[in-house]
Amino acid sequence: MNEAARAMLQSARVLTAFALAAGPLLAGAYPATRDDIARAEKQRLVSQLNALVPAPLYDNDLIADVRTVRAPDRLGRPASLVYRARKAGRPVAAIFEATAPDGYSGPIRLLVGVKADGSVAGVRVIAHKETPGLGDRIDLNISDWILRFAGKSLTAPDPARWAVKKDGGVFDQFSGATVTPRAVVKSVKNALLYFEQNRDALFAPDAATATP
Repeated sequence: MNEAARAMLQSARVLTAFALAAGPLLAGAYPATRDDIARAEKQRLVSQLNALVPAPLYDNDLIADVRTVRAPDRLGRPASLVYRARKAGRPVAAIFEATAPDGYSGPIRLLVGVKADGSVAGVRVIAHKETPGLGDRIDLNISDWILRFAGKSLTAPDPARWAVKKDGGVFDQFSGATVTPRAVVKSVKNALLYFEQNRDALFAPDAATATP
């Protein structure tokens, strides 16, 4: 066996030994890594929910007090989660997973918080593919446009005014990107309509699923 062959054989033996030694270590590390990822994801979700309904306003576990609803006509997806905030057992707010299916560059995923009185607690965009510099102004990291929903309801303004100004409504559109805010306004309005029509069922403690 020449020198080059012996070197290759030695390298192969080293790599094999390393793989055999590292395998159990990696296998043992996976459960810990998986748990860390799950904890980080849970904390991120809690932070997103608390941005809409601050923690001092409720005393239940938002992540546990959740319901699946099937209202694609209102919430834009086959099944949506609704996180329910309560204080001393009384309803405080519901936070909907909603999707605006008609964004300019694709669906826009939202969290829509609705207070027990039917007014908007807040709205956040959690995923979108809208055009940078145009439609991406729905993202709070880009502009504060999304904050203007807070406090609005189906009576202030009335349903006919739940539209961008170009369509006769009260919400600003973006220069060169009307489709994106139009889609978000419509989605938030639909979440309010769903809440208005299903409030009691949403907060009922005994039913597993609410339907339109």
